[in-house]
Amino acid sequence: MSFWKNLFSKEPVKTEPKQSARNRQLPSQQVAPEFGEVDVLAIDHQYNRILFTILMEPTGSEAEGWQTGVALDASASMQGEFGRLLVTGRCGPLPDVLKHHYEKQGWITKTQQDGITYSTFALPAVQDALERGHLEFTPNTVEPRAREFTAYLADNLDADGGTTVIYWACGDGTKLDVVGDLTGTDCQTASFAGPQNTAFGSSTHLAPAVRYFAERFRDAERGMYLFITDGRLDDLAAVKQYTIGLCREIAAGRRNPLKCVLIGLGDRIDEAQMEELDDLDSGTDVDIWDHKIAHEMRDIKEIFAEVVSENQIIAPTARILDSNGTIVKSFSDGLPAKVTFDLPRSSNWFELEVAGRRIRQSIY
Repeated sequence: MSFWKNLFSKEPVKTEPKQSARNRQLPSQQVAPEFGEVDVLAIDHQYNRILFTILMEPTGSEAEGWQTGVALDASASMQGEFGRLLVTGRCGPLPDVLKHHYEKQGWITKTQQDGITYSTFALPAVQDALERGHLEFTPNTVEPRAREFTAYLADNLDADGGTTVIYWACGDGTKLDVVGDLTGTDCQTASFAGPQNTAFGSSTHLAPAVRYFAERFRDAERGMYLFITDGRLDDLAAVKQYTIGLCREIAAGRRNPLKCVLIGLGDRIDEAQMEELDDLDSGTDVDIWDHKIAHEMRDIKEIFAEVVSENQIIAPTARILDSNGTIVKSFSDGLPAKVTFDLPRSSNWFELEVAGRRIRQSIY
């Protein structure tokens, strides 16, 4: 959705308010496999303006000079996703008599972090309850995704063949725990179980992590940084302010471009915040943020949905047809990787005709 400010800011069109539900990005699972992203903007009573990108990695000169990073949210609310929370085991809940025994021994205490109250079990209580089958640890759902993203970036994009990994939102929520630069081989077997040098955070501050990558790789030709999170930020305003500053520097030619992608993981994702950052209007044509929901992603290449360029030509000719079979746009000089066109409101779908086949995409 954040494409709109780039495509339409220089052309006077009748648009709905920015937050209108009629201006929407189609959910990933509704998008044709060949497309990376499809956005729909209602411009008047007769037409929708459509933007789609081709699902592909950067190619040619666009594939060179990248520095990459993956930042893992280590706030307390993510402990379950890291496999660090105890839940009821195969033998059912902890019996009251056993719980009272643990409390009497001083093996159970209560703490509050990141707005959530946790029961903390001392090691003797944990070992006993695990052995009895009354407790087990939550599965680590972060690790397989972290391995996938880091290995992919290291092997396929990073100029140095290594992805920088950090934990963010540690300690008081503003601290970082830097893991280091991992090769693709390292990533395949690396342990991602939470911060090792500090505690899980009592709040969730994203700005320090963005600043870390932006400053460390300031001289990089391009940057791609992924932030895996449950999507609830305590410093959204600060992230916006810092992002706007980056956009203005890039627009003025004082620094090279970078792309940041928020990837929501878990069952408590605050997608509204993620969309708010994705749709940030910086007052420039620079678009830094995109967001994805991990379980909706069809292909890891979706992280490049907003990276492809209208200057990347992927086929010599193509055309787009509406649901009546009427040609609404032709590409006689080549099909770019990023396309925008107007589609009659009466058309529920469009078809891209390219290379002897038609790709149909519903817009509802």
